Amino acid sequence: MAELDRVDRLLLDLLQRDARRTNVQLAEALSLSPSACLRRVQRLERAGVIRGYRAVLDPAALGRGLSAFVRVQLERHDAEHVQRFTELVGSWDAVLACYALTGDMDYLLHVAVT
Repeated sequence: MAELDRVDRLLLDLLQRDARRTNVQLAEALSLSPSACLRRVQRLERAGVIRGYRAVLDPAALGRGLSAFVRVQLERHDAEHVQRFTELVGSWDAVLACYALTGDMDYLLHVAVT
């Protein structure tokens, strides 16, 4: 696990809220020089703390006006069936997120459909 100081945590919070901020904007918000800020971002990327940057899409703008949560219970829980389920769910465009659960259900899918 990477060691994170207070500035790292503030930087991550800023990026999580808006990953499109420029390095200069991040540096100003953290009272750092742009070069020091960039080194921190690059270190966090190399350490795997920052795994990527993504666009958050509006499902309605894509013609997917219905957003729903679907609970899933698997009949079998061996590694082969779980892997097949996660691969299948990962291939569906309608699935926005898949969460593993505890309790009577195994997974919660967040889907957006027409």
